This record gives sequence, C-alpha cells and structure tokens, in this order.
Amino acid sequence: MKKSELMQRLQDIEWDDFEVKEAKNELPKNIWETVSAFSNSAGGWIVLGIRQTGKTFEIRGTENPEKLEQDFLGTLRSQKFNTRLSARSKLYEIDGKKIIAFYIPSSQQKPVYFGSPGNTFIRMGSGDQKATDSEIMAMYHDQSFGIRSELEIADTDISMLNANSLHSYRQYLKAYNPLSVYEELDDSGFCKRMNICTRSGNLTYAGLLMFGSGADVLRYIPTFCMDYIEIPGKSVAEADTRYTYRIPEQENLWEVYQVVIRRLRSLVDTPFRLNRMGIAVDDNRQMEILREAWINMLMHTDHFSPFRSCIHVFSNRIEFINAGCFPISPERIYGTFFSQSRNPTIAKLFRFARISENAGFGLDKLRSWKQLTGMDVTIRNERDYALVTLMLEKDVVENVVENVVENVVEKLPPRMKTILNAIRNDRNISAVQLADMCRTTARTVQRDLNKLQERNLIKRTGPDKGGYWEIIGTQEHD
Repeated sequence: MKKSELMQRLQDIEWDDFEVKEAKNELPKNIWETVSAFSNSAGGWIVLGIRQTGKTFEIRGTENPEKLEQDFLGTLRSQKFNTRLSARSKLYEIDGKKIIAFYIPSSQQKPVYFGSPGNTFIRMGSGDQKATDSEIMAMYHDQSFGIRSELEIADTDISMLNANSLHSYRQYLKAYNPLSVYEELDDSGFCKRMNICTRSGNLTYAGLLMFGSGADVLRYIPTFCMDYIEIPGKSVAEADTRYTYRIPEQENLWEVYQVVIRRLRSLVDTPFRLNRMGIAVDDNRQMEILREAWINMLMHTDHFSPFRSCIHVFSNRIEFINAGCFPISPERIYGTFFSQSRNPTIAKLFRFARISENAGFGLDKLRSWKQLTGMDVTIRNERDYALVTLMLEKDVVENVVENVVENVVEKLPPRMKTILNAIRNDRNISAVQLADMCRTTARTVQRDLNKLQERNLIKRTGPDKGGYWEIIGTQEHD
C-alpha cells in the first residue's frame, strides 16, 4: 500500500479490508480480533498509530514502531493462534509521525482463531464480528476450495455415469466446438482426458456431479441439489400459491443445466437489432447475462454444503442463490481476470463447450445488466452463500406463459393451439368448456390434453374437481 493510497483511505469510513488502531508502545488488546477477521475473510491492512473518533481519523504516530513490529510478528508465529500466520509490514512517516501498517492475507487454513474456537472472527463491513457456528462450518468447507470436487472416488467407474447425459454433452461439443481434439476418443478415453475419471478409471467427484446417474450422485454426494422455482409475486408471502413452477429433480449438472436454460430463455425478450451489416438479428444480450449467472452457479457452487443452491424467479426479480461464497469480495474481482474456481473440472467442461466465459467469474457481464435494461444488479457475498439479484422491469411470471405459448404454438395442430391459449387465459377451464369452445367432444379434448401433458407443455395441479391447469413450456417431442 503506497502512502498516497493510505491517505486516500483515511478520507473514507467504510473499508472492509482496512482497520486503524491507536498504539504508542503496546499493541492494542483487540488487534487479535482483527487479525482473525482478516485471516478468515479476504485479508486486509491493520494500521497502527491512528485514532478514529466517529467518522474522523487523527494521526497520532507510534513511539517505538520497531518494538511493535517485533511483538506483532512474533505473536503471529507463536502458539497464540491455532495456525501460524504471516504478515508483511510497512513503515510510513506522515507529518513527522511514524505509522506502521501490517497486511494480513486471507488464510488457507480457515477458521483462524486465538485461544479457543469461540474467538473466531469475521469481517462485516468495517467491523469485526464473532463468527456463528454455521459460518465456522462454512470455513471448514472453504479449506477444500478448488480441491474437493477434483478428488477421485474409490471403487467407481464410468458405468456409474448417465450414458445419455455424457453422449448429449459430446454431441453438444461436436456442434459448438467442432475442432475438439477429443472427438475421436471413445467414452473411456474422453473421460480420462477431461478428468471425468482418473487414469486408473475411478470417477472424480466433478465427473460424477456433471454426468452421473441420479442414484450414484446422491450416494456419494447426498447434498446435491440445484433448484429452480417460479413464485407469482414479489415475495413468498405475497404469492397466491407457493410457486407456479418448480423444476423436476434432475440426475446431474448437465441435465439440470439444459432444463433451466430453456426456462430462463422464456423469461426475457429477444428483440431484433441491426448488426454491423445492417441486418436484423436476434438480440440475445439479456439471455447471455442470465446464462452467465446460471453457469456461475453450476461452476462455483459448493456441492458438498448442506445449503441449497436455488434460482428464485419472482415477478420483479431473479435471485441466484449459491451455496458457498466468492473467494474474495466481488468489488475486487470487477474489471480483472481473477479466476479461482471452486470446481475446476466442472468449469473446464462448460468452458470447453463454449457455454461460459473463458476467464474470470463473469461478474462484469452480470453488471452489464444495468446498462442493458436499466434495472439494478446486486451481489451479496456472505460466509456460506452468495446471492446475485437481477431486477426486472415487468412481471416475468406472466411473461413466461406468454412466451411459452408464442414459442410452441406454431408447432401444434390448430385445436391444440386453441386449448393452450384458452388455458393461458383461464387455468380453471374444464374439459367440457374446452370441448364447447373447440366444437368437439369432451373425449377428443381429453386426448389433446393428454398429448399436451406428454409433451410437458401443461400439467394438472390438484384433483379433477377443484384443480387447475399450468403451462410449463418444455416441449420434449416434436
């Protein structure tokens, strides 16, 4: 930290990685709380010789900075903390007064505490707070950041993969990355080259998560869950029903990716815009941002955490709730190519298919949502989860239904088109009413309803009497 940067920080009052303390000859007693907090968070600077009163800073200086430095660094290397810590120091002179600063890096061995686990602190805004039990548990999970999903699972093999999922992915590669050098490999060779399994044939956790059969995924990773829920209101309390759509359980990440991406596509408009040649093309920029947010979840979720990762689609916003936090604060990631993936092989598989950004967390693309739509983007980074919220300018739950009908209506026979549009306008409509509308028999209408359900375009919720129809919008058959 340069002297100019130090002076600039003293003009501000809210720094989550900067703490000042008054110290003449002795180290402040609460300095170890800040050491613990910075070690358990994203790191930060402790500056000695400055008094803070409210929102103002007064440079007081230190009388013996060399002694303070020796005492501080010596304590970090002693038995006071549960793990040995390191820090780098820097001496400044401002207005003839000596200031000493220590940079405490984020520790790889979290949680860091002094004395007992009860003295585990985290950084919250510009202050130090004692960590809760769940936050401490999340720190233990973070010790395996970028490692856990790469480990092999003993006594497993590629027969535990869902063959349809693996072949679907390989077909996707063939279509979107046709120059892939792995195209000619058989499944075993392909899996070994992509770290889906090891050279000895054992699956990696990443490979099982990405392509595994449902029973085997839950056997080895019982916390596996990627949920998607559409809620007809601005909150759960406001909604008439708990939800209007919830994704069926999927066997693995590749399957859940495909189902959710189709659903997300129906949430946004795809207007036309002119390219450089003056030709009208689809404007997919909103969809690209949603896809990046979704892929970020899949690549960076802590799949071993009991916290459930989920997409909540409210009428005015989309929330991407991700188990596990960013390794450093999002503010420090913006505008950089910083990329420290929690699940490197999963990230590689999506990037190899050209589905996600090649570098970084894609946060700059998420932030472009504001420029594109005029609506806010917020990113909340907590100890055990991250929350990305994209605000919307219209009721997307209604938009889902409209887009579903528009997208599939041209592929349906005329009578099915009429039935689907009627359900869109009145979900309580009966088969008798539909028959009268279509000028046919109730039996014929029931056959059409069955076909629409088989294609996963509609579903029946509740009993025959008193229930209602819902438009789903995932057409499985042509």
